[in-house]
This record gives sequence, structure tokens and C-alpha cells, in this order.
Amino acid sequence: MGITEDLADELARDVIKAIEATGNEDLVSDIQQVLGATSQTAEEAFLAAVRVRRANIKARAVLMTKLKKFKAEKEAAAGKADG
Repeated sequence: MGITEDLADELARDVIKAIEATGNEDLVSDIQQVLGATSQTAEEAFLAAVRVRRANIKARAVLMTKLKKFKAEKEAAAGKADG
């Protein structure tokens, strides 16, 4: 990635961590306003990074849920076969 994307991604990671720590969802829009006032390119890269990272977090959560369900079903089936 270029410097804009690298910096925006780093900032997005930090903002997401801050949201997780504080529960303050307004942080994204606060940072967006600061970036938008100084660099539209940086603002767009930041928002894209936030969206991609949040989508990835949600997708991984779905994957983990499905894997846990599969494992529980597999263990239940093995328990029935033994008993």
C-alpha cells in the first residue's frame, strides 16, 4: 500500500481499539471530520479501512460461531455413537 493507505489503516486500527475500549462509536465520525477538513484522500482511505476492518471482524465472528457449532455437533454425535 501507499503511505496514505498505510497511515489510514493504522489510524483505523487505533480508532477501532478505542471504540472497543470506550464504546464511543462517535470516534469514527470525529476522526472523519478532522481528516475531511485537511485531506479528502486521507478521509476516504480511513473510512475504507474502518469498513474493511469492521467487516473482517464480523466475518471472523460468524466463522468462529459456525466452527463452535460444528464442533459441538460433532462431539454430540460422537457421544451418541459411544452411548
